[in-house]
Amino acid sequence: MIAVSVLGSTGSVGRNTLDVLARHRDRYRVAALAAGSDAERLREQCRQWQPDCAALADAAAAARLRQSCPGLEVLSGAEGIAAAAALPQADCVVAGIVGAAGLLPTLAAVRAGKRVILANKEALVMTGGLLRREAAGSGARLLPIDSEHNAVFQCLPRDAADTGAAAAGVRRILLTASGGPFLSMPPAELEGVTPERACQHPNWAMGRKISIDSATMMNKGLEVIEACLLFDLSLPQVDVLVHPRSIVHSLVEYRDGSVLAQLASPDLRIPIAHALAWPGPRIESGGRRLDLLTCGPLVFEAPDPVRFPCLRLAREAMREGGTATAILNAANEVAVDGFLKGQLRFTGIAAVVEDTLEKLRAEQTDDLERIMGADAAARRCAGRILEQRAP
Repeated sequence: MIAVSVLGSTGSVGRNTLDVLARHRDRYRVAALAAGSDAERLREQCRQWQPDCAALADAAAAARLRQSCPGLEVLSGAEGIAAAAALPQADCVVAGIVGAAGLLPTLAAVRAGKRVILANKEALVMTGGLLRREAAGSGARLLPIDSEHNAVFQCLPRDAADTGAAAAGVRRILLTASGGPFLSMPPAELEGVTPERACQHPNWAMGRKISIDSATMMNKGLEVIEACLLFDLSLPQVDVLVHPRSIVHSLVEYRDGSVLAQLASPDLRIPIAHALAWPGPRIESGGRRLDLLTCGPLVFEAPDPVRFPCLRLAREAMREGGTATAILNAANEVAVDGFLKGQLRFTGIAAVVEDTLEKLRAEQTDDLERIMGADAAARRCAGRILEQRAP
């Protein structure tokens, strides 16, 4: 039996992971479940899966879970989530906590030498090469389940995970983007879109924060940074194509002119099942089968830099290096939260991020304490800018 810990179990990644695991109870068991504050949903998951322990970031929610699940070890706070991530009996950790909150638990799992199924792109974005170096030192394995990075992973030779994509003969990779719900909306109308409308992704069912990131295409910008770090590629070797159907998830172009692509229905369970089973035979995911006769034409186009300024900002931060990517991520989280709360217009998200990057100087460091300091400074700065831009 393979013991799996699921961080962010009540979110979309966690729920899809548990759906895949439920199809293979003879092969997997759940070692730990961790979430933010949804004690009620986590209680139901604990009753179904009987984990060794559970953790909630919110202390009051953790107290409610202890009361409703007597006999279950319940951890709380950031330290409790990190402890669940490093649980000795877990073989595999699904890192599905969204945003900067997922960094320390992911790092704890990596330092414990786990196989880390990585949905939290911010952990790589914030720390640069630190996470990969920690993995090399501990023997941890990073397996991406973002559909785009998992697609690249599937199109690479087996040894590329250790040697890097360039050593495998890769010229470049192309990450696809749906373009989100506003791909065809006139740019002049973007200022007035509502959070509810922005969360209505045309292809994927995702959480609110990542749905907004998809609408601004910051999500794709973060994925460009993650791809460079994950596959050891330079920024010019990672391109983005808008592909509204979300059927081709990424493409890998080799030096000989060959291009390999991974195709699948837009269903998160497919990359999750691949990562859970790797390097063994593939397992049933429950994902929707792809019918090429009915999926429609596969159309690609270049992203519009005017409509999607966040993609440019992410590239600029990666080019600057150091803590610039941590500043980018922190400012974006503050801006997206402000938009969801009605404190900022949709077009203000990119403006807050750009202003924060201009006001704060990046430091060339991979020291975790300094990275977290840059994150905190960026949040304070972005908060002040948001107040000034409030409608």
